[in-house]
Amino acid sequence: MKQSFTPVRVGRYIFPNRLVMAPMTRSRAKFDGTPGELAAEYYAQRASVGLIVTEGTQPSDDGQGYLATPGIYTPAHVAGWKKVTTAVHDKGGRIFIQIMHAGRMSHPDNTPHHRQAVAPSAIAPGSQMFTATGMQDIPVPRTMTTEEVRRTVADFRRAARCAIEAGADGVEIHGANGYLVQQFLAPSANTRTDEYGGSIANRARFAIEVATAIAEQIGADRTAIRLSPGIAMWGIDEGAEGPTLYRYLVAELNKFGLAYVHILHHGDEQLVGDIRARWKQSLILNRPGRPRDQIGADVASGLTDLEAYGQMVLANPDFVTRVKTAAPMNEADRASFFGGTAQGYTDYPALKAATAA
Repeated sequence: MKQSFTPVRVGRYIFPNRLVMAPMTRSRAKFDGTPGELAAEYYAQRASVGLIVTEGTQPSDDGQGYLATPGIYTPAHVAGWKKVTTAVHDKGGRIFIQIMHAGRMSHPDNTPHHRQAVAPSAIAPGSQMFTATGMQDIPVPRTMTTEEVRRTVADFRRAARCAIEAGADGVEIHGANGYLVQQFLAPSANTRTDEYGGSIANRARFAIEVATAIAEQIGADRTAIRLSPGIAMWGIDEGAEGPTLYRYLVAELNKFGLAYVHILHHGDEQLVGDIRARWKQSLILNRPGRPRDQIGADVASGLTDLEAYGQMVLANPDFVTRVKTAAPMNEADRASFFGGTAQGYTDYPALKAATAA
């Protein structure tokens, strides 16, 4: 575990430790997509981790999937995120804004323009989504034209530029969890016959073009991507050739010298090892449900350079201190994960306050 508290170079930065706050949707943004009033306090409270990766942040009206998620494509968004990044930097932290296009994981009631969602193909995920009127079936999306795919790449580029204008240290492309980038990767969601569908190279093309555009815009050493090989949720099925696809994708992305790849690990140890061998920059590994006594194990073994944690950082603003001192952890309040007030957001007690209570 001791190695988790040593500095590490990631892209153009040196982080003071190897503990990362994983991206977590909190659904507390304003109606127009500007981060909520408490967002700066929330992120600044957790600035002692080596890196904060923000909640998924849409690059366009089409990119929004859920209620009250933030955007990064208007002057108001930039101004709102500037408050967040300034607060984090004032505490000595580093923060990457995660750019997330939800694709088909959306409902018209949740978006500013109330239009049908767009996706690689007109295939619904077969699940429901929370809206202002309750749970609703996710409708069939509209197939993006080839020109719309290219315009969406440009949306990612513009969002990355806005993120840097807002003071972010970099951006992480959300290529995981069944959202747009992964929808292009998965044959269960992508039945296109143009250059973005069919072969592994074609299905990986969108992810590579997005990464290329962002790297050109803000620098490869401030550009990163999150992937979730083998995830099975919301109709995503990458099939038997999934591991081959990720070996190809990672090898191609490696050519650009990106800051890091962030892997959401779903149990294929061989594939994660293969990704490690193909990736020459920094690797962040996120194992859902990792027990407390295994914190630092993957860094110590050399499998990864940094480890990402979600709920434990959410519930423990002083996560680094608690890990370092073996102090007990606050338990996360699941009922307050999405939407709401300061409760379950900025009111988790740090060690001194918890002891006093």
